[in-house]
Amino acid sequence: MEYKWTVLSNTTLGALMASINGTIILISLPVIFRGLGVDPFLPSNFTLLIWLLLGYGVVTATLLVTFGRISDMWGRARMYNLGFAIFAVGSVMLFLTPNTGTLGAWELVGFRVVQGIGGAFLFANSAALITDAFPYDERGKALGINQVAAIGGSVVGLVLGGVLAGLSDVHIGSFVLPAWRVIFLASVPFSVGGTVWAYFKLHDVAKIREGQRVDYVGNATFGIGLTLLLVAVTYGLLPYGGQSMGWSSPWVWSGIVVGLALLIAFVFVETRVRDPMFRLELFRIRAFAAGNFAGLLGSIARGGVMFMMVIWFQGIWLPLHGYSFAQTPFWAGIYMMPMLAGFVVMGPLSGWLSDRFGARYLASAGMGISAATFVFLLFLPYNFVYWQMGVILFVQGCGMGMFAAPNTAAIMNSVPAEDRGAASGMRATLQNAGMQLSMAVFFTIVLVGLASGLSGSVSGALSSAGATGPAAASLSSMVASNPTGALFGAFLGYNPMQLYISLFPPGTFSNTVVTALTAKQFFPNAVGPAFLKGIDLAFAISAILTAVAAVVSLMRGGRYVHELDAKDARPEPAPEAPGPQAQKQ
Repeated sequence: MEYKWTVLSNTTLGALMASINGTIILISLPVIFRGLGVDPFLPSNFTLLIWLLLGYGVVTATLLVTFGRISDMWGRARMYNLGFAIFAVGSVMLFLTPNTGTLGAWELVGFRVVQGIGGAFLFANSAALITDAFPYDERGKALGINQVAAIGGSVVGLVLGGVLAGLSDVHIGSFVLPAWRVIFLASVPFSVGGTVWAYFKLHDVAKIREGQRVDYVGNATFGIGLTLLLVAVTYGLLPYGGQSMGWSSPWVWSGIVVGLALLIAFVFVETRVRDPMFRLELFRIRAFAAGNFAGLLGSIARGGVMFMMVIWFQGIWLPLHGYSFAQTPFWAGIYMMPMLAGFVVMGPLSGWLSDRFGARYLASAGMGISAATFVFLLFLPYNFVYWQMGVILFVQGCGMGMFAAPNTAAIMNSVPAEDRGAASGMRATLQNAGMQLSMAVFFTIVLVGLASGLSGSVSGALSSAGATGPAAASLSSMVASNPTGALFGAFLGYNPMQLYISLFPPGTFSNTVVTALTAKQFFPNAVGPAFLKGIDLAFAISAILTAVAAVVSLMRGGRYVHELDAKDARPEPAPEAPGPQAQKQ
């Protein structure tokens, strides 16, 4: 096998594993909590729930730039191999978690952090290694295949998590392997095998930058600043002071302010140190700047909205169509598959086309198509006809595929070979940080819209079901004041109404009323109209962001390649010179 295909196959496996592990836990959390003996709905455990959901992504996003720069200095293949090994260690530790209960749950958070560190090495170096190994006119195709694994793996993780969550405990003689451990066992053979494969087969083909110093001040200001910002917006989703969310907390706003201040300080530090962690002059290259900014806008637009759509399926649409709440996590992943199908179709194809015609119009058209799909989503009712949703998801996946590979190839082709690790790290950082910020922002938007219309819709639904009097008013207030708990309950595969009714003394409601309130269709019909108001606002914002991203993508200029790669490029005139580090083809 040619070395370039070895690089592509191993980095694609690494990207797939890192991406799958970002979402596999989302669907399987109910099984994990039950196996550990932890109640996720106790207020004291809500922080634990948030960190299990989002901690992996926060850690990965924070470390990408640092690891990309270090890889330029010490060897990209070497650091990638180290990352695969760390990821494998984290996978094994998750499987072997020694305790149960709350302590065991926090151990899982810690081991997920270890996995996230390894995943950051993988994400930071995959695109750089592929760019090093492939000639200029084949990079788009190769990066397209890799991007399918990196982005499509998040959907695969949802389905795989649902399949594994449906398994029973495994009995081997007298030995019993709990179902929740099987979920973490799934990644062990692939991560260990991928590590061995990488150490034996991958080596650095690019020149290592010798004599470079580690930018400790830049690393500290960026790492601490981004961590504070992402943690603060994550804690904004937690209840605070009797409110359903924590945006009024002084700790949340202090974290946001200090985090932003450190990130601003990082920019000044990088212009004054001898060997900066990230060379800001790369932003003078139009393709680099426009590609990264468009990618950031696209990540913010789709990250949180995709999460909200999973909740839409789990909490509303699937129960309305006869699925029990316990089944909805798995089937939500299945019904999201058209998006992955669209991405699989267009990702490699658009990468191949960008090798021949450039990224500018392909990537911009992809973002434009994505913007149109968000507009079409505005016209769907909460109990939509699935073929309409399926078509929109497929087209949206096609749009994402048209953008991802050409945009990545254009970014990586525009920078000097010695800066590819840092460039890859910055690209992945903006994408992952955008996804994390998007989760907090759009979850807040949906909850605000939900809370504004929930009180009236729930009280009317309770009255129609025969629940009246002070107890019904108390139940209505309970649901309306805590939409976060209701949505997370549905997301974790529980019937939210059963959870709320269990808080009342037995006999408070008649058996007939309890049966009506806990029916599959009651909760979706009660919250559906209010939920639709919130998610429609999210769709409108996403449409605007992706439309702006399409315009920014058009501003990247004509096709060009960094001067060191000019010998591999086909002659083709570009309308404008991109910057001091690049030349026209």
